Amino acid sequence: MKPIISLIKPYLRWFIFATTLVFIVKIFKDNWQNITEVHLTINGWLWLILSLFMTLIAHIWSAWVWTWILQTFQQNFSHLWGIRVYLITNIAKYLPGNVGHFYGRVSAISQQGSSLSVASFIVLLEPLLMAASALLIALFSHLIGLIETASNPWLLTLQILSLVIVLLGLHPFILNQIILTSNKFNKTDKKASVSLEKYPSLLLLGEIGFILLRGLGFLGTWVAFMPITIYQIPQLLSAFSFAWLLGLIIPGAPGGIGVFEATMITLLKTSNFPLSILLSTIAIFRVISIIAELLGAGLGLLLKNRE
Repeated sequence: MKPIISLIKPYLRWFIFATTLVFIVKIFKDNWQNITEVHLTINGWLWLILSLFMTLIAHIWSAWVWTWILQTFQQNFSHLWGIRVYLITNIAKYLPGNVGHFYGRVSAISQQGSSLSVASFIVLLEPLLMAASALLIALFSHLIGLIETASNPWLLTLQILSLVIVLLGLHPFILNQIILTSNKFNKTDKKASVSLEKYPSLLLLGEIGFILLRGLGFLGTWVAFMPITIYQIPQLLSAFSFAWLLGLIIPGAPGGIGVFEATMITLLKTSNFPLSILLSTIAIFRVISIIAELLGAGLGLLLKNRE
């Protein structure tokens, strides 16, 4: 069974990418005339600049939270080193396979003397924390401002069950058992002995802050094209969080390209928002996200020269 899964896995990624790409292209094609009628004012450009700034701050914040993860597992690296490594490797998510940023961070940690197993565990813990954060925000936003598709009982149940499983998986008892099991395969590596002393609540709050900052960047992009009311913010934030989560966990295009956009369209196309505004926003926000990550990588290189 495993050989079969290994054989089809690469093709599955490309199938998901192709399917989402065809879906997005068709939506844009059918609504192209309406999209061309969308124009930006001077205030709109200012909102886009603010959105870019917020997205860059989000990545810097995420890098800082990553240094908390390192210290939680007794990895005594400086905050400056951790932020630099995170920002430089972050852009590698757009390489084929969508794991380049993980590989870069594991390599950087292990080169500093940590074991490969510990480095891998630390790096893979971050997306788990992010997934829990995105689910928490999506569900909370759903409670205070219903998103239409989240009112579907099976989808809401799936989100709640997923959140419970992830939060339980973050418990020290579970994580330490995973570490102990991993250590059995690394008996000769004394550096592989680390443990989690308490529930990573602070780390979870940090990642919630990251998702909220990314969400603010998205809202800023939306406002550049169309003003929104305070009552629409929970709906947009819930949709963004859930779409971002699927872009994180579904194997497909590098950096979640395609999956995020297709999910946003599916969640919001039946809402009261103009489809032309929705399509313009997700397209520009993708560009803003890439530019912000490039700026972050440039900042990381400047920090490297400073060190």
